[in-house]
Amino acid sequence: MIEDQEKIYWLAWSKIKGLGAVSLKKIYDYFGSLELAWKVSPQELIKIEGIGKKLCNSIQEEKIKIEPENLYLKHLEKNPNFWTPNEKEYPQLLLEIPSPPAILYYQGKVNLAENQGINPLIGIVGTRKPTEHGKKWTYNIAKALAENGFTVVSGLAEGIDTQAHRGCLDGGGRTIAILGNGLDRAYPSSNRQLMAEIAEKGLIMTEYEYGSTPERSNFPARNRIVAGLCRAVLVMEAPEKSGALITARYANEFNRDVYTLPNTPDNVQARGCLRLIHNGAEVIITPEELLASLGVIPSLVEGQQLSLFSASSPSIPQKTKEEPILSSTFRIIYDQIDVNPTSFDVIVEKSFLNSGEVSGILLQLELEGLITQLPGMMYQRINN
Repeated sequence: MIEDQEKIYWLAWSKIKGLGAVSLKKIYDYFGSLELAWKVSPQELIKIEGIGKKLCNSIQEEKIKIEPENLYLKHLEKNPNFWTPNEKEYPQLLLEIPSPPAILYYQGKVNLAENQGINPLIGIVGTRKPTEHGKKWTYNIAKALAENGFTVVSGLAEGIDTQAHRGCLDGGGRTIAILGNGLDRAYPSSNRQLMAEIAEKGLIMTEYEYGSTPERSNFPARNRIVAGLCRAVLVMEAPEKSGALITARYANEFNRDVYTLPNTPDNVQARGCLRLIHNGAEVIITPEELLASLGVIPSLVEGQQLSLFSASSPSIPQKTKEEPILSSTFRIIYDQIDVNPTSFDVIVEKSFLNSGEVSGILLQLELEGLITQLPGMMYQRINN
């Protein structure tokens, strides 16, 4: 008999195609146990808001293919270290967001004070092709954060992410890398040595199991984990269409603080940062002022409710937008997506386009800030 039955069923539910993290959280919240939810009738399941007849039927069909305990034991062979949201070791700040990863794999040295929200985590993100200005400021700020007890979170990508991890390590601190692929590979491969050093001195996390490749569609979902883990996100250098801005938007949605580094409008690699400033992000002027500002962010103490930020936090206000002007093909895809999560398979089916073409258009729509990707290949229109 496996001791942690609930963990077994988190894994089993995560394998059901078309069921994203948002819907899975609703199921868990409704029944209070995914083991119990696995055994209820379709009539009970369909009572949950957002679980329609079609999804309910799909769930029943998928469940027949899965034997939870056998799945769990086989999964452990290549994926021995992972958390599920029912465990006390699971990062508590991720429980605040509407789409916490059902499975969170990890490698390295776990610091429970980080997971419990006691030791503060700060996200640093930006372009893969930074200027020397962006590199220098990122490295110096990450090092200063490390020297002052902050843990730096980034995505192990080229450019800003690399400088953030390196500056933190050189400052003697802990850094956490969030991957868009499995723990068995470094992406890019040029960061293989850096990844090994992070695993030795810090921590690596991902929601993608061993063997998963770094698909383009994985990275926006990865960005929500960066934002969700952190009390604040620093966007150091980013063009106007950038994954870093997706991270900033998630940070805003999750009620985290957003800071950004100013630069000249002539630098196209930093115009996204100017856009963030225009929309209300805090400006990074000196490392000392940044540290002073971050120092007022409260720590989470045991037993305290996860309500960390007031309504006056300097996040990015959402502005009303007009209906987007799109080409006919882009409009076809956009029209298939609702404010409620829509699965990738449904979008492909309704659009009559091939999956590769749909995937590329979805990524562009996300970079335009029109939709957001949720775990489980689910997509949602952003309320304007």
